[in-house]
Amino acid sequence: MKRFWTEVTIGADRVVALDGRPVRTPGRVPLALPTDALAEAVAGEWRAVGETVDPRAMPLTGLANAAIDRVAPDPAPFAAGLARYGESDLLCYRAPAPAPLVGRQAAAWDPPLDWARGRYDVHLAVATGVMHVAQPPLAIARLGEAVAARDPWTLAALSPIVTITGSLVLALALAEEAMTAAAVWSASTVDEDWQMELWGEDPLATQARAVRRDDYDAGVRFLEAVRAPW
Repeated sequence: MKRFWTEVTIGADRVVALDGRPVRTPGRVPLALPTDALAEAVAGEWRAVGETVDPRAMPLTGLANAAIDRVAPDPAPFAAGLARYGESDLLCYRAPAPAPLVGRQAAAWDPPLDWARGRYDVHLAVATGVMHVAQPPLAIARLGEAVAARDPWTLAALSPIVTITGSLVLALALAEEAMTAAAVWSASTVDEDWQMELWGEDPLATQARAVRRDDYDAGVRFLEAVRAPW
């Protein structure tokens, strides 16, 4: 789609408008945002459009569309889908060797598991290797409740963070400001960083990682704008 508008404004109820006409989601609902910060961020994406619209360059708009069209009508199934990551959380699967990697994983992953234990009273089982280990049902239930308590906008923001990091615990720690975005990303890439140091950089892997990082950063920006006080 070619750019057809001149002016981008924010109207009543924080609806982003193009030349006075409200932007609509794919479901034909006006793009009304919950905070001024998110409205400004989404409007900024539309102002930055060149001659043609590139959805990849507008991730916040995409997440807002998802929050309105996919999550808000029925948040429970969406929340349940995110909560299932707790059953196979990245932090629970450790390498058997070598010792330096085992130490790195413990240093990066034990603190967020300790935080989850204190915050939600959940005790997740930690296994060596990649074979699935069943988690205590009570722990999974409590993590599910923590996710289900989030509003649709926060759930939309958490979706790329959970799926990219592979960790529900890390995403919840970020949402509650128990960890910074940089710390969460670093924890989620311990194994990748180790492999890169060991075998060198692979151009395709580096490119794929950059794409994931962009999507992760978009989720973080969306989350921060959703919980902004203005």
